[in-house]
Amino acid sequence: MLHKETDIAVKVANLGKAYRIGIAEVKEKNLINAILKAIIAPIKNFRKIKSLKKLSSTTEGKDVFWANRNISFDVKKGEVMGIIGKNGAGKSTLLKMLSRITEPTEGQIELYGRVASLLEVGTGFNPELTGKENIFLNGTILGLTKKEIEERYDSIVEFSGIEKFINTPVKRYSSGMKVRLAFAVAAHLDPEILIIDEVLAVGDAEFQKKCLGKMQEVAGKEGRTVLFVSHDMAAVKKLCNKAILLQQGKIIYEGNAVDTVNYYLQNAASIASQKNIDDKLVKGNKKFVITNIEMLNADEQIVQLAESGKDLLLKLYYQVKEKGPDPIVIVKIKNNLEQILFTCLSRNSYNGIMQLQEQGSITCVIPKLPLLSGLYTVDITLKYSQDLTFDLENIFSFEVERGDFFGTGKINADMMNGMIIYHNWKVE
Repeated sequence: MLHKETDIAVKVANLGKAYRIGIAEVKEKNLINAILKAIIAPIKNFRKIKSLKKLSSTTEGKDVFWANRNISFDVKKGEVMGIIGKNGAGKSTLLKMLSRITEPTEGQIELYGRVASLLEVGTGFNPELTGKENIFLNGTILGLTKKEIEERYDSIVEFSGIEKFINTPVKRYSSGMKVRLAFAVAAHLDPEILIIDEVLAVGDAEFQKKCLGKMQEVAGKEGRTVLFVSHDMAAVKKLCNKAILLQQGKIIYEGNAVDTVNYYLQNAASIASQKNIDDKLVKGNKKFVITNIEMLNADEQIVQLAESGKDLLLKLYYQVKEKGPDPIVIVKIKNNLEQILFTCLSRNSYNGIMQLQEQGSITCVIPKLPLLSGLYTVDITLKYSQDLTFDLENIFSFEVERGDFFGTGKINADMMNGMIIYHNWKVE
């Protein structure tokens, strides 16, 4: 048992979560065998769960995937801790373990206080109940009396901004309405520990700003603890006291929020390139694949940061396992909300048909990079005409720093993470 410290709200030691993957289901050929299989399935599944729990830190296998491994950290009461990293780094799995939704395979978690979680749109709501009924349901689950919930009810409804629909079943709410109500409930029912995933990205910009202000109030004035997962690095810097950076399920950096975010942004390209491309995540027949990516400047030097208004080159190293007609390369650039900002399509911009060797490189040149400062990710798709050979989302990430895009001597500092549209002004 870990030693309890009075100022600690969350204590995690050697936490890990393993899953078994890639086990194909065998279909029975007759009804009797199918019935027998259904009867003994619970026993087999129980044995699998027991064996998974017994996995040691040295156990490896092709069918074992560790979503998190060797995670250890402490969060003091009143602290706001950010959890950052690329998609697939293990952030959501960690929050699900902390929220007691998923049971760890190894390690220990100690939580000192009531926990409220906001992980996915609609989580914790009964879709058949109205918004009002769900407020009382959640409050009861947190251990509050009916009187305590009634005292907070008006504040919850006002903050959510969905007064007109509070007596409507939640199943008829939009994603944005569910998020508004869920955050209002989580923040106003006085949990000692508030756990929030990137779900806030579903809300509009005004509501996101309102939520960040409320989290600052909850942590600063009320002394409650907040664990916050986000791809919005500016929000993490502003809101969090400390942060951890996850890569492939492990903590690779821990420190104050500013230092951790800066480390992540400065090393985003190298962190992405260190990750081997997982064949299990690749869609397509793999006749024509990407093996590595480099980010270059106009002088074809490898860089860690791109700059607004400067040429950006993405050098894609490829391998041809089987030749096909009309090779096509599609590169999609996305912002931190997973929204596609623009697409580079070789079929439209390359003059002629690409002649590929068994292996080589293809460079996508983006002149005068039209992106504001922020973190961006890349999806890559390869085809032979209409034959999909390779498709992988979030294969690469890169950071853009502010630059003199318009050539006026002024830096674009008013906005973050989006596109810059070239324009000019006329004054008469």
